[in-house]
Amino acid sequence: MNLARLSTLPRDKADTLLLLASALLVLVPHTLHLPLWVSLLCGATLAWRAAITLRGKRMPPSLILIPLAAGAMLGVMHTYQTLLGRDAGVAMLVLLVAFKMLEMHARRDLFVVVFLCFFLVLTNFFYEQGIATALLMSASVLLLFTTQMSFQFTGSVPPLRERFRMSARMLGLAAPVALALFFLFPRIQGPLWGLPGDANGARSGLSETMAPGMLANLAQSPETAFRVKFEGAPPEREQLYWRGPVLGDYDGRTWTRLSPAQRGPAQRQALVNRRLPLSVAGEPLRYEVTLEPANNRWLFALEMPERLPAITGNAAQLSGEVEMTTLAPIDSRLRYQVSSFIHYRLQADGLPQDADQWLQLPADSNPRALMAGLQLRAIPDPGRRVESVLRGFRTENYVYTLNPPLLGKDAVDGFLYGSRAGFCEHYAGAFVFLMRAAGVPARVVTGYQGGDMNPLDGYLTVRQSDAHAWAEVWLARRGWVRIDPTAAVAPERVQRGLEGAVPPRPPFGIEGLGRFMSIDGEANPWLVQMRYAAGAMNNGWNQWVLNYTPQRQRGMVEQLQSSLLDWRLPAWLASLAILLLLVRTWRRRRGIDPIDALYSALCTRLSRLGLARAPDEGPHAYAERIGAAGRLAPGAQAAAQDFLRRYSAWRYAPRRADADLAATLKRLLSQVR
Repeated sequence: MNLARLSTLPRDKADTLLLLASALLVLVPHTLHLPLWVSLLCGATLAWRAAITLRGKRMPPSLILIPLAAGAMLGVMHTYQTLLGRDAGVAMLVLLVAFKMLEMHARRDLFVVVFLCFFLVLTNFFYEQGIATALLMSASVLLLFTTQMSFQFTGSVPPLRERFRMSARMLGLAAPVALALFFLFPRIQGPLWGLPGDANGARSGLSETMAPGMLANLAQSPETAFRVKFEGAPPEREQLYWRGPVLGDYDGRTWTRLSPAQRGPAQRQALVNRRLPLSVAGEPLRYEVTLEPANNRWLFALEMPERLPAITGNAAQLSGEVEMTTLAPIDSRLRYQVSSFIHYRLQADGLPQDADQWLQLPADSNPRALMAGLQLRAIPDPGRRVESVLRGFRTENYVYTLNPPLLGKDAVDGFLYGSRAGFCEHYAGAFVFLMRAAGVPARVVTGYQGGDMNPLDGYLTVRQSDAHAWAEVWLARRGWVRIDPTAAVAPERVQRGLEGAVPPRPPFGIEGLGRFMSIDGEANPWLVQMRYAAGAMNNGWNQWVLNYTPQRQRGMVEQLQSSLLDWRLPAWLASLAILLLLVRTWRRRRGIDPIDALYSALCTRLSRLGLARAPDEGPHAYAERIGAAGRLAPGAQAAAQDFLRRYSAWRYAPRRADADLAATLKRLLSQVR
């Protein structure tokens, strides 16, 4: 229904439809996470209420509403197995708003619905806090203000467009206060509301296990894992290995981390004193990581981190496998400073005596791969054993794919001698299995490789699609050496990222759109720039709004306090005040009609000549008094009386276009001496 049709409806119907539109704008984003039956029931209820309003029918009786509401609550209980928690609570609140539309009998009920909608605006931020959600909720608040204002008028009601302007003006006046409160009001750590465990939900991210297909599924997620800001020039893409969980235990199907009982004294000692047998070369890379919440404890850094980062409100710890974790799960956006060495040697002085867990293999598993590894022991140099396996990956028609076939019980044998098609976890797992069978200590390292540098803001974005697995082998006098078997099969994965190794599939099977949808090529540079601009905006929103922590607030307040002691800030404030005063004066003068301005100038001039106008004296009476006083020269008196006669006709008679009136009045004003 357009605004013109809405303006012709009776006021009560127009206000009710405006309330329905406001509620619909608030409820629509919840359809993304609510059960389908809840969304359909709410849509049907709002449509029912709109039909009642337009047709002028009576509200349904309580005998219908009470069983309907009770059935809906039972449906929520059946869906979520509880009536408590975030999702169940939001679902009940959404249903409450919809049902309340059918139970409005007094003006008070209208305000109840409006206030419930205001609360639902907040619940949208439980699920998404991006810029788009903020803009949509701002529009919802504007429409709700307009609806609430519409109920307040008695008598004549301004047009809907004018009510929108009034609401926007109120929000504009409140915005500076809201910004001041946001930046200066004391903040607490964590959200303002206490939520149960489902508040953090299940988020995509690396886990402590790796089985065939796990990383391939994760690599299809475009979600951001973390962002990185380097102090200087970033390293080459081939060096961007972001270390995460290290997996050393294999049961024939799944790789997992070593249990505490499997860790030897060396690993436990590294955890205690936070030091490792590490020799480095060159200057460290310094950078800042903004980690997205994944409700786990992993901290990511380039290989090899120099020291543990300092984290406020949590504590970082280091394992013997150079894994950085936190004591408490990370359920909110986290920023930390790291420095890493690209050139290093880890444990090059000798492998600890209790490190035989890096050679363990399950019994009666993958016999063909086990026999191949035993045959590699005939090569005396462990480094040449590594090269032999990598050469096989390069020359024996292995395929890098996101959709490998399913493997049976002996997954390594099925991959090496059957499908020969797999993702990074297949190559890393099979390589470590062969190395252990060949007597070379080896382990799987998972994390991320690469990242997308945004030239607009200088941030490197690492997404879940950059999830990767590689291997580490221990070689005498070299220590733990990173080996990436995937690079032997698909070197473009390391050089250009996943899209360079696995072309994106065109949507809906339309081959012609594949090149257009690709964000990697030169075919659509404008689309790449749009993507970078959107990424920079989202990153700025995350850095300055969502990640405005108490520590950052404290730093900003301290900087503001120190600036107040500097003479430059008062000077800037004084200049700003003068500028605002000049703008206000200019706008006030612009608001005066030119004809009225000339009339004021005449009154001022006559006042200086002893003929001041009385406050209650109109132009006609003023002209008669000037003529009776006889204090002006005949020409000046005639000019003043002619001026006042023309002004009175312009002010009080029906308006007629007179383009020369201002010029005539200026001429007459100049004759009043």
